[in-house]
Amino acid sequence: MNMHVESAATPQKNSINVWLILAAAVVLGLAAGFLGGLLGRGAPEQAAAQTAAVLPPQAGACDATAVAKAVLPSIVTISASNGSSGGVGSGEIVRSDGYIITNNHVIAVAAADGGRIEVLYSSGESVPATLVGRDPRADLAVLKVAGTTPLPAIALGSSGAVVVGQPVVALGAPLGLSGSVTSGIVSALGRDIAVPSDGKSTTILTGAVQTDASINPGNSGGALVDCSGKLIGINTAIATVPNSSGEAGGGSVGIGFAVPIDRASSIVDQLIATGKAVYPYFGVAVTTIPASVAKDYGVEAGLYIESVVAGGPADKAGLKPGDVITTVGGAPAATPEVLTKITLTQKAGDKVEIEYFRGGKQSSTTVALAEAP
Repeated sequence: MNMHVESAATPQKNSINVWLILAAAVVLGLAAGFLGGLLGRGAPEQAAAQTAAVLPPQAGACDATAVAKAVLPSIVTISASNGSSGGVGSGEIVRSDGYIITNNHVIAVAAADGGRIEVLYSSGESVPATLVGRDPRADLAVLKVAGTTPLPAIALGSSGAVVVGQPVVALGAPLGLSGSVTSGIVSALGRDIAVPSDGKSTTILTGAVQTDASINPGNSGGALVDCSGKLIGINTAIATVPNSSGEAGGGSVGIGFAVPIDRASSIVDQLIATGKAVYPYFGVAVTTIPASVAKDYGVEAGLYIESVVAGGPADKAGLKPGDVITTVGGAPAATPEVLTKITLTQKAGDKVEIEYFRGGKQSSTTVALAEAP
């Protein structure tokens, strides 16, 4: 079954569409007062600096009541606006001194000069927030709220310890309904999902956690936690099934995707420290060769190197324009995304084995990734 990605404004006919889950405030008709009235209870100052409870699963499900009590004080609703454009999303406090994680697409409309970002606590208090840094490639952003009172920071878990089938809880503000809690399981791991990014570009949610916990527009940036209330993922996108005319329903069909916290944590640390995230690069421009051409090389797929950056990692490894890459790190080089995934998940200095053809002869080399210029 094919999965297609497009923006919510331009639906097309496909079997499944993957949508970013930002709820537009104009479409929903949500005023700040309405949002405030929908907020859950509990003031930030009432919680400790880290919120985590020992909450064992019961009959294959988390004790959602206990999880909600422990975690909701750390969950916020985010309103971003710039002129007549605006939207509503979710976030979680990750440091008691006021740092908050959300999705880049939640605050992208306000990232330009003159934009405004407001954070609504579970108590109903609304405060302005500033943008610390954002990373469109990972669809993550960090906000900062001022104040001297320690805020209730969510406890961080490990997505590396997550297993398929384990119960989870999603928290956020679907459709602006702040303080919403849903439960489900981890349906799959390691999903690579292409989603819209800044402008007309796309990015890949690498190694995303798939869940059937109900998440909807407005849950973007919200928390996916385990039964102990620890953050294991940042809810980011959902799949929807379009109707016969190709229009997406926009609601949950039990297929949601979250950025794994193990990946998000390192990016968040970079954004807090420097305001930006740094990625390595290969230094090549490639295009997928037709299947008929790939068969001439005795492979199912390959990437034709169109150009090589002088002095870049690929150049230093001996790759040249005209070479046909057949495997990258042992994986078939089916599409350029195989290179993109590596640059999103590895760091400068890591080495990647490349197999390629040149002049009809198969060769291999090792590319040492370098920090992108």
